Amino acid sequence: MEVVMDEDGKKTNKSKCKHRFKVFNSDVNTNGTSSLLRHARKCKQNPDNIKGQNTLQFKKQPFGDGSSVTVWKHDEDGIKKTMLNLFVVGELLFKFVENEAFIEYTNALNGKVKIPSRHKISRDVAKFYVEERKKLLTFFANPHNMIHLTIDSWTSSCQKTNYMVVTGHFIDDDWVMHKRILNFRPIDTHVGEDVGRLLLECIHEWGIKNVMTISMDNATTNDKALEFLTKKLPNLYEGGKHFHVRCVAHILNLIVKDGLKYHNTHVSCVQRAVKYIRHSTARIRKFKKCMKDSDLEGDKFLCGECPTRWNSTFELLKSALNLKDTFFEYEVKDTSFARDLSRVPQRTDFEVIEEVIMFLEKFKTKTEMLSASSKPLVQAVLREIIDVDQHLETCSTKVHLCHMIPDMRTKYNKYWGSIENLNDFTCFAVLLDPQMKSIFLSAIIKKMIENTRTEENILLESTIKLNTMSTVREIEKRMENLFKTYEEKYANVGDTSVTVENELRRYLNEPRVTFDKNFDILDWWKKNALRFPIVARMAKDILSIQVTTVASESAFSTCGRILDEYRTRLNTPIVEALVCTQDWVRKSRKPIIDDDEDILKDDGIALGSKFKSYFIYLLFVKKFRCSLCFGVNYIEIEAAMEEKEDRGNGKKPIEV
Repeated sequence: MEVVMDEDGKKTNKSKCKHRFKVFNSDVNTNGTSSLLRHARKCKQNPDNIKGQNTLQFKKQPFGDGSSVTVWKHDEDGIKKTMLNLFVVGELLFKFVENEAFIEYTNALNGKVKIPSRHKISRDVAKFYVEERKKLLTFFANPHNMIHLTIDSWTSSCQKTNYMVVTGHFIDDDWVMHKRILNFRPIDTHVGEDVGRLLLECIHEWGIKNVMTISMDNATTNDKALEFLTKKLPNLYEGGKHFHVRCVAHILNLIVKDGLKYHNTHVSCVQRAVKYIRHSTARIRKFKKCMKDSDLEGDKFLCGECPTRWNSTFELLKSALNLKDTFFEYEVKDTSFARDLSRVPQRTDFEVIEEVIMFLEKFKTKTEMLSASSKPLVQAVLREIIDVDQHLETCSTKVHLCHMIPDMRTKYNKYWGSIENLNDFTCFAVLLDPQMKSIFLSAIIKKMIENTRTEENILLESTIKLNTMSTVREIEKRMENLFKTYEEKYANVGDTSVTVENELRRYLNEPRVTFDKNFDILDWWKKNALRFPIVARMAKDILSIQVTTVASESAFSTCGRILDEYRTRLNTPIVEALVCTQDWVRKSRKPIIDDDEDILKDDGIALGSKFKSYFIYLLFVKKFRCSLCFGVNYIEIEAAMEEKEDRGNGKKPIEV
């Protein structure tokens, strides 16, 4: 709208539309502005009222300083989704939408954005949780899908409640590896049978048909829990003998901690010196002044030490070694340093520390490498534990390390020193790696047999070779038995010819792929699935096995931020919903199932979906009947069920 001028160029009490030139009376005292606003909202020539109107914008290039002109379109659904991500992934309070600064900032970006209320955004979070859970239930309802679980527990410091997290792992039909937090629930007891019963309850609630393995640490309670669970679950390989995959990171932790029990005077000297300096702010300031004088000033400082984490000892020693010259400067500036400590670090101490750090670096690197959950690692386990064995053997002759090795060797032999202790699935994974196959497995078995040599048990090379060949053949035979179960399950009716029968042998007899450190094993199997359809199905299930529980432990840092001292009254079902929703939002770039039409083409899955939908209703409305609270906000999850909005493509969501 613009003001109408008279012949003399003076303002009048009339206004006209800039688009249609229609004139309106706009005297503030007699007419008001209601008619002007009504026309602006209805004017067909107003660009703001044209549906699908695009706007040009300058968009910065991801690389470089240039920019390009792109078309921008107001997308209410897209804005709603990104705002959901902001509050869930960013862990913001829902009442943050009422913050004046947030409202002002949002309006400045786009005045068309409708900022939802805290109740509306909490309903959206609950709705997202229910919809994503429905997709997972549909996926798990498929009897052909195999799932691996990782389990761990954590105690909330503010609630004083012990939680157990259950995480599912699988590879989809596009050969993409997935991780999903399934449950985050309180556990009142650590009795083995009770833990097993809670795990069984979680498996049944999700409708999981096939669980191949569970990765847990080596606590006696977990052994009892799995003993209970193996009696209840069907279709376990070898009756559940290899159901438990022991956490490799936990075993490495036990091995190193046994080595660090040995009292090394050089290590103890540096530990006491670091503790002394970090104990006082005045000492810290003086030490930083010495760092500046020694031209070692930077962001890094002396690391503290946690008694239950060996890697904190490693970080302490490494930070001290990097600042060793500062210790000598500090000794001169602080006269009480040498007086209060019976012995201050000398250059000989740091020489030993450097050797200890080089020794521990191997364990730290392997722990970090084997803790990834976004790519297959089970095929690398045997290779890595043999490397640890050789590392212990090499360092056993070094003067300052030889006293640490015996205890570490004892712990190593307890879990990995015998072929009988190996999990069959880790051996199968080596055979299913096109770069390794039987040749590499033979080298591993041979090394393990050689380690059993003693003065009383002298093994000849011919005996070792014979035992190696026999052991590898036995492992391949067990793998063929597993292959037969896959053949019965996946081979087409009548397709039991010699070709299918020899598919596994045909794969094993092919030449190995040339070794490449950047080799993508999932991509190889995706490209060769047509040549080896049943073996590929077996590879998909085995390669998704988790060798550590780190995937479950990562949920604890998230819950530690959600359950802080200001939100101690969050009830446990809502804690589970928030933790799971955040994990699913972060992992939802790649869907695990196709769209609804493709899903409903499968009669079995479609039938299962009706049951699962009713199950969700019982689970979230009838059973929990709880309010979704975040900060000071309270809203029932049931409200999310009642909201029936159409999707952007015109389809209605499956009823829940």
